Amino acid sequence: MIVAIILVILAVFGAPLFAIIAASAMSGYAKEEIDLMAIIVEVIGISSLPFLSAIPLFTFAGYLLSESNAPQRLVRVTRALLGWMPGGLALVALAACAFFTAFTGASGVTIIALGAILYPALKQDGYPDRFNLGLVTSAGSLGLLFAPSLPLILYGVVSNVSIDDLFKAGVLPGMLMLVMLSGYSMWVSGKSDQKLHKFSWRELAAALRESMWELPLPLVVLGGIYSGFFAVSEAAAVTALYVLVVEVLILREIKFRELPQVMRESMLLVGGILIILGVSLASTNYMIDAGVPQKLLAYMSDYVSSQASFLVLLLIFLLILGAILDIFSAIVLVVPLILPIAAQYGVNEVHLGIIFLASMQLGYLTPPVGLNLFIASYRFDKPIMHVYSATLPFLLILILSVLVITFWPTLSLWLLN
Repeated sequence: MIVAIILVILAVFGAPLFAIIAASAMSGYAKEEIDLMAIIVEVIGISSLPFLSAIPLFTFAGYLLSESNAPQRLVRVTRALLGWMPGGLALVALAACAFFTAFTGASGVTIIALGAILYPALKQDGYPDRFNLGLVTSAGSLGLLFAPSLPLILYGVVSNVSIDDLFKAGVLPGMLMLVMLSGYSMWVSGKSDQKLHKFSWRELAAALRESMWELPLPLVVLGGIYSGFFAVSEAAAVTALYVLVVEVLILREIKFRELPQVMRESMLLVGGILIILGVSLASTNYMIDAGVPQKLLAYMSDYVSSQASFLVLLLIFLLILGAILDIFSAIVLVVPLILPIAAQYGVNEVHLGIIFLASMQLGYLTPPVGLNLFIASYRFDKPIMHVYSATLPFLLILILSVLVITFWPTLSLWLLN
């Protein structure tokens, strides 16, 4: 108990998360008189995890895209396609942010990379400022359910669930979120003085020609994975090589001398994830040996009598967790504990993954510590309370969509069947 209190105090005062997890694992192993070398074995053991190479490769490709002019080209294409219809630019923002987050794996990067383009464009087209701020802040988290999202891959690694199945399972729930936010955006645009852009075949052709190198990317990656032609790790290698050749050698938007900086920034994220993953596996193995999941299940059995009540409690827990912990840490810390409990209540492990990720992405928008709220406040120089109120309608819609996803498992599992 004393050790737990000390660790909580250290966490409150800003000690690194991996150090807290490692210390808790060491304390547990020492209590059970297990050689601490077991922790080192677990950390080294992550090198043998399947699909592990996909994490740095997809991350590197996403950072290359964010440092190039690919975001501007993506916005131009979608605007040429949808700018003529009511709410068209809002739909452009939603689609562009979802696509970009799927490849970068970090919604904060999307807000920074696309926010400078979309926020003033929405304002110029006559959308209300509060709506613009809420849309750009919220849309940054939408891509987490679409392949090749990094959280999807990490969830598959930690839970030992097929990553291909998770990619397929995330399509329809992700589309549901997009459609619900699109409906709200079109309703808002109908009440505003929106400026429509006349459809032009010439502009569309020019935008497609300008984006001719990036447009095949999702087709190659997603088509290769879903058709079974590529394994996930192979798709990651193809993606990284393709983006590197296009942005550095063909378009030359990233100089050779800038590559070390891009690599360093992308691998900082990967390194942080792998360190947390390694020490969390050691901590998780201790908790499994100590029977923590069984104790939690026995405790919950006294209060939870059905799958529906379990799912309600799970959603409440995940909303709170998402507000105080980043999604990568939550995956490696919590998923091994809730998997056996969910199985006892008959929740499909793939469906559980989609519930988990859909709920955790709401944490980016949940006060008081939602990461996207602070990034948007800093990026657009707005008071944090103003960002809170701007994102509230979008948060409520996304909560409703998560409820639908949770209690309609067919939506996640239909493509698997």
